[in-house]
Order: sequence, then structure tokens, then C-alpha cells
Amino acid sequence: PLASKAGSAGTNSKPPFPELDFRSGARVEELNKLIQEFTKHDQREYDDQRALEIHTAKDFIFSMLGMVQKLDQKLPVANEYLLLSGGVREGVVDIDLDELNVYARGTDYDMDFTLLVPALKLHDRNQPVTLDMRHSALCHSWLSLRLFDEGTISKWKDCCTIVDHINGATNYFFSPTKVADWFYDSISIVLSEIQKKPQRGMPKVEKVEKNGTIISIILGVGSSRMLYDIVPVVSFKGWPAVAQSWLMENHFWDGKITEEEVISGFYLVPACSYKGKKDNEWRLSFARSEVQLKKCISSSLMQAYQACKAIIIKLLSRPKAISPYHLRSMMLWACDRLPANYLAQEDYAAHFLLGLIDDLQHCLVNKMCPNYFIPQCNMLEHLSEETVMLHARKLSSVRSDPAEHLRTAIEHVKAANRLTLELQRRGSTTSIPSPQSDGGDTNQPDDRLAKKLQQLVTENPGKSISVFINPDDVTRPHFRIDDKFF
Repeated sequence: PLASKAGSAGTNSKPPFPELDFRSGARVEELNKLIQEFTKHDQREYDDQRALEIHTAKDFIFSMLGMVQKLDQKLPVANEYLLLSGGVREGVVDIDLDELNVYARGTDYDMDFTLLVPALKLHDRNQPVTLDMRHSALCHSWLSLRLFDEGTISKWKDCCTIVDHINGATNYFFSPTKVADWFYDSISIVLSEIQKKPQRGMPKVEKVEKNGTIISIILGVGSSRMLYDIVPVVSFKGWPAVAQSWLMENHFWDGKITEEEVISGFYLVPACSYKGKKDNEWRLSFARSEVQLKKCISSSLMQAYQACKAIIIKLLSRPKAISPYHLRSMMLWACDRLPANYLAQEDYAAHFLLGLIDDLQHCLVNKMCPNYFIPQCNMLEHLSEETVMLHARKLSSVRSDPAEHLRTAIEHVKAANRLTLELQRRGSTTSIPSPQSDGGDTNQPDDRLAKKLQQLVTENPGKSISVFINPDDVTRPHFRIDDKFF
């Protein structure tokens, strides 16, 4: 300290040398600026018109799901959806991407969402939920309908695989593939009916595709295109017994949010393990918990994560071995491993980006990426040595020149935004009434909701929305962004 004071007092003091990344020689200050520029273009602000279009699309999707429920009464009458910002391809849920068609922002859609729709609910349990994992890999389970009443069994029999036991008993196992087939058929029937009687201001259904076990719908609303990845799930209150030991460990969110918020519920999503039986096996998903944990992650780490995700989605797309969900898991582990005051540094986004690339490369070289909630489950175990080394070498090129890869990611997001703006210029500039509106004064509440939506979107970038819907009264949406209701 004395030497530095003496130096500062003298006239020949040299300015401190700029902080460099040892591996690439990149200036940390420049990397920080590039991450900020990427964030600026990636997180666009929505005007009232765009906010109203978002609301109109959401309104249409929920009305459609209400009609699906009425079609054959299979879906729960008063259902609780989880709406996440970002599509399945963005890694918001742990579903394999190799069965999904490639959609690009700007070319195919402007905004993307994932909607988890419970086909079945088990919400009356206070003790840890024990699942039938005898036939499946870690982090996966079969689901027997014996947990449900006779009415539920008779409703869903046609979406089950049947196993006859020696003692003569018949067991019905809820089939993710058959449920997805039923869901796609039901949605197709409902959309066909809706399109026979189009209402003023109703979104245009531009695409409906079954991608593996999810249903992807792209809606045109005014000058916007919204992608909804709809995922049929099984919803549980409480916590699975297989993840009970995770609660005993210390975590970065301790003292910031309550354990009750973190373990309020989990899902089974329609995805099987590498060697699992597709017709029977579901994957455990902790999407509800992840929404809560995101509240405890610093904005600079989230910016680094989003930038890193944009780089790896393009770079590691062939063969499809690494998904953005793997990167999300690594980020959560980093939050547990590193001091909170270090991760809270606002000007450390460059350090975090380089660290995430290093972490991902380490996971590939060691073929080891533990699931955050069930650490004994290695999400990279099934990959071949050839595949992991191919991706590790690709990441090595990123680590050698992170600035150049960031510039490429910025150019991609700017190009997507230009395509969106071009579509907006060619599209409608007038207000879009909601599907229930006749275009008169009844549209006023929607305008107020649009302004509220815009405020919530700008205040809560990247956050997720829980939706509580009564299909018999779709005119009144009740939804929550994290802990805010409106």
C-alpha cells in the first residue's frame, strides 16, 4: 500500500495494465462491453402494441386448452399451468432436443414460451413422493395409474401401456408417447373448430407441429409471431424421495428464499433416458423450483449465462449432445461452489462467461455433468468418447478467442431483430383486439392489461409465470410472475 501511494504521488506513475484473460489474451473490459451489447440486443423492450399481442396470444392458447379439456374431460377441470419465458430449445426444461425441428428467432418466430400443462395432478400429499423407479434410469420414472381413482383410470386407459401380472392383476402405466399423441390430436381438432368460425383479432395459427412429445404452435398476432412449446406433464405437490438428500446440503439460496418455496412441487415431463423405454418412461423436472432459484442469481451471472448459451447453441448443435439445460445446471452448481459476494460483482460478467466455458469443457472432458437436484444422475453418461472430445475441441476454439465468438452471437441476435422489425414494418400497425373482444369499448381492459404486461416484462426480464386458469371462465386470467400477482 505504501509503495502504491508513493507511486501515485510521483509524476512518472504508469497506469495499471489492463486486465487480460490469460488463455486468450482478450481484454476483460472489452469482453464485458461485448456481453453488455449482446444483452441489450437480446432483451428487447416491448411497447404497448407488442405487450397487447403477447396477451392476445396467451389468451388464445388458454382458451384453446379450455376447449381441449371440454372435448373429452381428460384434463383436470381447474388446472394450473407453468408458463416459462423461452422455448424448449432454450433449455428451460430438460427435454432432449434431437427430436425437435429447428426453429430460428427472427426467421420463424419473434418470442418463445414453454407451457407445462398437467394431464394428471397428484396434489394431496404431504410426505415425500415415492415413484416407481425400478424399471428406469436415475432421474426417470414410470407412473402407475394405481395411484389414482377408478374414474381417472377409465378416462386415461387408452393412453397407457398395460402390464399383466402373474397374479392376474392388470397395471396401467401412463405413457408419455401416447399422451403426447392424444394431446396433439385434441389440439388439432380444437384448432380446426376454432378456425371454422374466426373472430375479429384472433391470432393466425401459422404452424402446429408435434416435435417428439411436445406440441409446437406458432401464432401470428398483428406483426408478432409467438412460439408456444406445449408440454403435457404430470404435476406433483411436495418433493420426490429420490431428491431428499439434496435438501440436507448447503445451497446458495439458503436464507434468500424459503425451503417451502423451493420444494413446493415438481413434474414428470415426457422424456426418457438414453436406454429407457420411450412408451413408459418420464423424466423428473424441477422447473417450478428453478423459477424460484433464478431469483437468487445475480444479473451479471445471468448475462454471462445468456451469452454463453447463444454461443453454444450454434456451435454445439451437431451432433446434439449438449443442451442449454446442461449449461443451466452448471451455473447452479457454480452458485453453490462460489462465494455470493464474488458472484454479485456487477463488472464480472466476462469472468463468469469464461468460467462457464471452462466448466462446460471440464464436464465434457470428464463426461460428467451431475443433475443439480439429483447429483447421482450424470446427464452426460450416455455420450461416446468421440462426441465429447469433438465438442470439447470446439469449446477450446471459443476459449481461445471469446471476443470473436461474442461478436458472432451479437451479429446473430441483431440479424434476428432486423427480421422481426422488417416483418413489423410490413405488418399491421393498428391495435389488435383480444379474441373475446368485438373491437369496441370492451377492449379497454385489455389496453390496461397490456400496459401492466409491458411494465412487468421490462421489470422482470427472463422471469417465469405461473398461470391459474379455470377453463369455464377464460375471460379472467390469473397469473403470477415469480411472486407478483395481477
